[in-house]
Amino acid sequence: LLKKLEFDTKLDRRRYLILRRKTRKVYPYAKLASERLRVMNERLETVESKSARRKYTRRMQRYIEEEFSETLKKFTRTEGQILVKLIHRQTGYTAFDLVKELRTGWRAFWYNTTASMFNISLKEEYRPFEVKEDYLIEDILERSFQSNILQRQDPAFDIDYLDLTDHWDNIQN
Repeated sequence: LLKKLEFDTKLDRRRYLILRRKTRKVYPYAKLASERLRVMNERLETVESKSARRKYTRRMQRYIEEEFSETLKKFTRTEGQILVKLIHRQTGYTAFDLVKELRTGWRAFWYNTTASMFNISLKEEYRPFEVKEDYLIEDILERSFQSNILQRQDPAFDIDYLDLTDHWDNIQN
C-alpha cells in the first residue's frame, strides 16, 4: 500500500495531476524504446561486419521514425521532457547517448540542438533522489503499476521506491 499524497496547495495538486496525465501518456513509448533497444542489441551481437551493423541500425531507425514520428511530433514540450527522462530510466542511457551510439555524434549534436529550441535536452538524466519532479514521476509510475493502469517494466537501474519516499519525506519535514 502506498501512503496518501498530501499537497500544500491546490496548485501543487493540479500540477501533480497534469504530470500524472502526461507521464501515463508517454511511458508506453519509453517502455517500447527499451524493448526495441534490447532486441536490436541482441540482433547486432549476431551481425559480424561493421557495414552490416550500420545498415541494420539505419533500417531500424527508418522503421522507428516512420512508425512514431507523427505521434511524437504531437507531444507537448513537457511530454517530450518527460519522455527523455523515462527513456533514461528504462534504458540506462540518455537519448543523446543512444543517438550517438546508434548513429553518429554529429547527428546526436544536431538532434540535441533542435530539441533545445523546445527547452528539451537529450542529455537529461532521470534522478529521482535529486530532482523532485523525477520523484513525482516515479510515484506516478508506481501508483499506475499497482492500479494496473500501466504495465510494469523494470528500470535499467535499481530504484527502491520506499527509500525514495523516505528520502523526500525527510527533506520536507
